[in-house]
Amino acid sequence: MYITRTLGPAFLDAAAHFPVMLVTGARQVGKTTFLRETAHPGRSYVSLDDPLVKDLARNDPALFMQRYPGPVLIDEIQYAPELLPYIKLAVDKSGEPGQFWLTGSQQFHLMRDVSESLAGRVGIFHLLGLSRREQDGQSEGHGPFLPTPEVLEPRLRDVLPLPLPALYSRIWRGSYPALIRDPQMDRDLYFSSYVQTYLQRDVRDLARVGDETAFLRFIRACAARTAQLLNLADLARDADVAPNTAKHWLSVLETSGILYLLEPYHTNVTKRLVKAPKLYFLDTGLCSWLTGWSSPEALEAGAASGPILETWILVEILKSWWHRGKRAPFYFYRDRDKKEVDLLIVRDDAIYPLEFKKSASPSPETARQFRVLSRLDRPVGPGGVVCLVESSLPLAEGVVTIPVGAI
Repeated sequence: MYITRTLGPAFLDAAAHFPVMLVTGARQVGKTTFLRETAHPGRSYVSLDDPLVKDLARNDPALFMQRYPGPVLIDEIQYAPELLPYIKLAVDKSGEPGQFWLTGSQQFHLMRDVSESLAGRVGIFHLLGLSRREQDGQSEGHGPFLPTPEVLEPRLRDVLPLPLPALYSRIWRGSYPALIRDPQMDRDLYFSSYVQTYLQRDVRDLARVGDETAFLRFIRACAARTAQLLNLADLARDADVAPNTAKHWLSVLETSGILYLLEPYHTNVTKRLVKAPKLYFLDTGLCSWLTGWSSPEALEAGAASGPILETWILVEILKSWWHRGKRAPFYFYRDRDKKEVDLLIVRDDAIYPLEFKKSASPSPETARQFRVLSRLDRPVGPGGVVCLVESSLPLAEGVVTIPVGAI
């Protein structure tokens, strides 16, 4: 059974204008399924996972283009970047929108030659696992999340009660479509196979991994640090690899859609770039499996309970932007006094702050943390504390509590 993705309307709108469309994201998040369900019956399909097809695309791209003319869906384009100049020639010749739909398990800007080949000709979308609202059929009629009254009110009208056991069951199982569609599927076996396949198919090419055991140790060390400031030296030491290796592997995990690095906000862009980002896993199920939590109950009661909830909330908000084709202007705030705000959403020159708490009764002290933002150079809009409350209530001037089920 196909679960409708929020991305559909934004994707089709862009496809009416761009000759090439690209959907990137980690393996198994549903890129191909989404495009095949969205495509007109006349669009052909070809996968570069097929060794024979991949060999043809790499060694004779001109013949490949004759065999598979547009409109066509080409799966896993990163395996044959040699096709990109030929796609450029084809779209420049025809000028028709939506001729080539592509998927890739690597982020667009890190694929070889793509920016030069298809600049101005490609619409780019990022797909993550199923959002909570996609799973529950509640995504229609909502835009990107902001803690403003006009955005919150319709979300609060259809808020889904999420008791603690049900919430951590979702977090522990994750958001990959295969696990959501089949509740009986063995979650541990799925993630074990997923990581093994990921190591063998993607990482061997991208990361030049000589020791797969060391890379798996590195992924687990990253999972143990979700929702924490990135310290490359500590990460490299715990994984027993060189710092340069850790930096390269981290970029591979980011470009493959496994990790998300949340940058710190600073009025000075140069200073912002040199400060450490926060690391987040993009799927809490994979993160929980890598760190060895055997059940939702153990996860909720354990040391990772707070960070994994923060990760889930942030990624759900991220999906509300990416799955509508919007760039996510996300940052976090942390100053020299270690005062921190979990998420700043910057829109129309204003900052909208959010805190994430594993609490059903957050104190007004939580809202006072937002006062540190007054020293920044931008106006501060309404803020919120996303937590385990059942309904939204004022916490301080301009700050409300937000139930996790309203995200």
